[in-house]
Order: sequence, then C-alpha cells, then structure tokens
Amino acid sequence: MVNEVDREGSREKRHARVRARLSGSKERPRLCIFRSLGHIYVQAVDDGAGKTLAHASSLELRQGKSNKGTGNVAAAKKVGTLIAERLRELGCETAVFDRGGYLYHGRVKAVADAARAAGLKF
Repeated sequence: MVNEVDREGSREKRHARVRARLSGSKERPRLCIFRSLGHIYVQAVDDGAGKTLAHASSLELRQGKSNKGTGNVAAAKKVGTLIAERLRELGCETAVFDRGGYLYHGRVKAVADAARAAGLKF
C-alpha cells in the first residue's frame, strides 16, 4: 500500500541522524540497543577501533527452550544490569547511550535506567 507507514525505514533514518553525532571510544563506549518483539540486545562499541567491547541480551536470560518473558521490561532491566557489570569489569565507568532510533520509553528506558542504577554513567 502506498499510504502504509514504513516503521523500520523511519527508525533507520532516525538512527542514522543520531549516529552522525555519536561515537564511542575505548574509555567511553557507545551502548547501542536493538529490540525485537521477543528480545532486546545491547552492545558496547568502540567506534574508533570498530570493535565490540561487551554485549548482553535477553537470550542469555532464557530458561530452557522457553522464550517466555524475554521481550518485556523486566528482562530489559536485567540486560541493563548485565551490560553495566560487564563494562565495569573492563574498567569503563562511562558510556554514550545510543537508543538506536527507538523512542526512549518502555524497554529502551528500562535498559538505560538499570545500567545507571548499576553504576554506569551516561
């Protein structure tokens, strides 16, 4: 349909605008978020070297073969805490938050708030 909204394309445009201004370094990595219907993924990226320093996702929270409960705010909070702990182990106290073009609410906000509560500054 001609009038149908291209949500993914719009999100990618917003993400490109944000990425034009943000970049991460080894001392202050970029926390980039990707969310799907069933899971949420977070990476800490050093854009200068082009490397991922740490990652966490709700896939790690699965119990057995069940995906139940991995696409909600509670799982996002656990992922936020997990990425903050992994970055603190690497000696990173601060980060740059890249919401990936998603609105800052719900699961995206839960990841950010949990990472802040775990001691990460951004």
